[in-house]
Amino acid sequence: MAEYSSTLGVQTYKFRDLKDLMAKASIAKSGDYLAEIAAQTEEERMAAKFALADLPLSTFLNEALIPYEEDEVTRLIYEQHDKKAFEMISCMTVGEFRNWLLAYETDVEVLAKVAPGITPEMAAAVSKLMRNQDLILVSSKIENITRFRTTVGQKGHLSTRLQPNHPTDDAKGIAASILDGLLNGSGDAVIGINPATDNVQGATRLLNLIDELRLMYDIPVQSCILTHVTNSMQIIEQGTPVDIVFQSIAGTEGANSSFGINLNVLQEAYEATLELKRGTIGSNVMYFETGQGSALSANAHHGVDQQTAEARAYAVARQYKPLLVNTVVGFIGPEYLYDGKQIVRAGLEDNFCGKLLGLPMGCDICYTNHAEADQNDMDNLLTLLGAAGTNFIIGVPGADDIMLNYQSTSFHDANNLRQVLGLKCSPEFEQWLRKMDIVDQQRRLKPVNKDTPLLGCLEISQ
Repeated sequence: MAEYSSTLGVQTYKFRDLKDLMAKASIAKSGDYLAEIAAQTEEERMAAKFALADLPLSTFLNEALIPYEEDEVTRLIYEQHDKKAFEMISCMTVGEFRNWLLAYETDVEVLAKVAPGITPEMAAAVSKLMRNQDLILVSSKIENITRFRTTVGQKGHLSTRLQPNHPTDDAKGIAASILDGLLNGSGDAVIGINPATDNVQGATRLLNLIDELRLMYDIPVQSCILTHVTNSMQIIEQGTPVDIVFQSIAGTEGANSSFGINLNVLQEAYEATLELKRGTIGSNVMYFETGQGSALSANAHHGVDQQTAEARAYAVARQYKPLLVNTVVGFIGPEYLYDGKQIVRAGLEDNFCGKLLGLPMGCDICYTNHAEADQNDMDNLLTLLGAAGTNFIIGVPGADDIMLNYQSTSFHDANNLRQVLGLKCSPEFEQWLRKMDIVDQQRRLKPVNKDTPLLGCLEISQ
């Protein structure tokens, strides 16, 4: 492997290989310090950025960060690469690629054409040269639309996942949270429950609950129980209605193994869910969650910095044409993203890299209670991601998930962002909200009263 160097003033900094260069060029993250791969000084970090800016993009096609023979995600990245799409940017350095992405002429159509030619490592590399405003500007240009029963990802729209988790999977508590979300205009991306008990029987019961509600009120929404993918396949085999199949994924074969999956398992689940043909306006049937630090926490990062490892997870995701992908940005904890500043940066990086690679990217704007962050930090990231055109965010009652014990964003936060930035929910869902007299013609929420038809949904939990 090649060695890289850069001179600042009278000092020359050397980087033993491309993996080391990428790590040293990264914005400071507690996870990279934990892995002992981060730059030791800001001068070293800047030297790495200079060296990275001069690196031809084609280098990433010739030097794998994790050897091809050792990792199926690496093999997938090379198999996915579209040489024809890459021709548009093949002569550029990473620095020139940054400037090209920011140019007026590089618009939504151009970015869609080039996406299959961009590898995750290229996306991660260029993001390391960008300030937050650069990440926001480029992300805001990109439109990655997906469909099942609703349309997600159109420009000028912001969708939400309604997350009605309950610490005991109590049907009445879940139904009350779903009602709260729907009355606040939430749920057009998915109604997705993290089950407290991860088994086939419990997941089946929750799926039937949501589907009964959907059919009762003819709601244009898709449901998902965030159980392990192998449980979802068993549920499909027994004939229970499954809309969207979920799985947490990571950017290395070893990290995915720690989740109990590989690419063959994901392919099997994807094909089985497609065969159900439950979508009414589209056939995007997968939902993936990721997060910076997952490969490191599994001791399967191979010395790759956590942001680049995260971007590699997006190669796994785009193989299966998902409806939704979101980074659970602050969930893993301060060992990987220490404070609000690092969480905000990671959220913008992940949104940028995912969208650049063609994914329907969203974000669980969140933090754990032992992180150096608070809800004001989440408000900041919420607003920045809204400006960056993220496809969807998470809605939790009161922004406090009492089952997973972390802080996220609420149904009201989504409404706030829609008001501030003039964003809409999905067109199919908005039509239903008007039909149910939940919003007026200006998309403003109406007061709830005893005659509100949706209040009857609590009957399904009896």
